[in-house]
Amino acid sequence: MVNIKEEIKKRILVLDGAMGTMLQRYNFSEEDFRGKRFKDYPTSLKGNNDLLSLTQPQAIADIHRKYFEAGADIVETNTFSGTTIAMADYNIEELVYELNYESAQIAKKVAEEFTNKNSEKPRFVAGSIGPTNKTASMSPDVNKPEYRAVTFEELRVAYKQQVEALIDGGVDVLLVETIFDTLNAKAALFGIEEVKEERQIDIPIMVSGTITDASGRTLSGQTVEAFLISISHIPLLSIGFNCALGAEQLKPYLQRLSNETQFYTSAHPNAGLPNAFGEYDQSAKQMKVLIEDYLKEGLINIIGGCCGTNPEHIKAIAEVAKNYKPRLIKEFA
Repeated sequence: MVNIKEEIKKRILVLDGAMGTMLQRYNFSEEDFRGKRFKDYPTSLKGNNDLLSLTQPQAIADIHRKYFEAGADIVETNTFSGTTIAMADYNIEELVYELNYESAQIAKKVAEEFTNKNSEKPRFVAGSIGPTNKTASMSPDVNKPEYRAVTFEELRVAYKQQVEALIDGGVDVLLVETIFDTLNAKAALFGIEEVKEERQIDIPIMVSGTITDASGRTLSGQTVEAFLISISHIPLLSIGFNCALGAEQLKPYLQRLSNETQFYTSAHPNAGLPNAFGEYDQSAKQMKVLIEDYLKEGLINIIGGCCGTNPEHIKAIAEVAKNYKPRLIKEFA
């Protein structure tokens, strides 16, 4: 059984690109999202990408396959919104366990297919755990600064359910990603630690925050260093950043993170910044040049893509990543 903890010592690992970007190519209709099973469901389901693991599983498997073919070592499960909190928007909270389990199974089967073809390059599945659509640190109502739309306990319970399903489905690592509120992430990490303790298992954990703008802070106001300190009590496989920024804008924050942490580091930036229509124009070639700067400076152990990236971007990143050694972990006194 190949362990990701061993592989990360040998080379820079390549993460996949965006799931949403790829799903847009299918142009699925409301009927496609529903499939036969949810044909008469009372609420609109279009836009619920996680549900496609049940209604369009072949499309999800094909996307994973394209990323592995492009050179990815790790693909993320199609579970970014896979909590009861996020699924409440579609009134399908009761399907959360099944959504996560089936998504993990789809990705795992494709990963095993590629590992069996080439055991020298084992492939892994990361259980994607998104931030939910609510924040525990801030009020959504400017007139009621004390109000919170969700509690830590509600988040812990929701994340724990998601984590149990992902582990049952066979993921190799858990990825708590796109963190804009560190309190949400702490609830996720608390839930993960509970599951690990109850099951007597030690599954690796990746954490990836989001620097939201040029202030260099997360949405809940933390600097790079504060974000790192506030979650470093958990034994993590890696810590890094994704989303919100392109590779160029993200670089100074990765430099700071790389200098301060004893964990492995990761990055999956967007394909540049969005244009006036909210679309991403940065080509695979352009992104490759920017990512190579990370590699030359030894900033990264895991590299991939977020919004706007596709298999062409990941292929370009994988091609350049194999020419560089992974970041060495510094020893701190």
